[in-house]
Amino acid sequence: MTGRIIVADDHPLFREGMLSILQRLLPEARIEEAGDLAGVLRLAGEGEQPDSLILDLRFPGLTRIEMLADLRRRFPRTTLIVVSMVDDPQLIGEVMNAGADGFLGKSIAPEELGRAILAIRAGEVLVRYEPSGLLPLQPSPRLEGLTERQLDVLRLLAQGKSNKEIGRALDISHYTVRIHVSSLLRALDVPSRTAAAVKYRALLGQGDAE
Repeated sequence: MTGRIIVADDHPLFREGMLSILQRLLPEARIEEAGDLAGVLRLAGEGEQPDSLILDLRFPGLTRIEMLADLRRRFPRTTLIVVSMVDDPQLIGEVMNAGADGFLGKSIAPEELGRAILAIRAGEVLVRYEPSGLLPLQPSPRLEGLTERQLDVLRLLAQGKSNKEIGRALDISHYTVRIHVSSLLRALDVPSRTAAAVKYRALLGQGDAE
């Protein structure tokens, strides 16, 4: 996946740095930039839907978390990556629940930021805002706290299924699968899909689920 990437931030220096990272990692990508939400909507509405939208959580025009959900509905096939200085776990949880595929802190090293962006574009659901690594949002290690649908998603995830394959198996959208995976990572207190699968198998071995 190369295609179109829109970088949205009202700070030109940050946009310049992000463009440098993306051009190095994805030299074939068409990278565009916007300084406000109106610019994002204008660019995203032109031609083919962007592959990725990388945006600040707080920039002109984006005044409520609900507006991220609006962006998700408008561009369901776009990888939505929020990059921000915010470090409030509750707020980050709201961002992920609104449909973001990943949350990255502006303070992490450029190399780490680049690797995280590539991982999110490849289908991982990541929250990373410290150089030391990934931060789970809400620890809840027991499977009993999961819904039946979340357990269905987790079983398929543990089988190595992609989001698209899980969606087809359960007759739900790719977007809905992303939301379930994000919730599972928080509920299981793990940083990645692989860690969720490992923990699921471990809990099964302990008799926590059938």
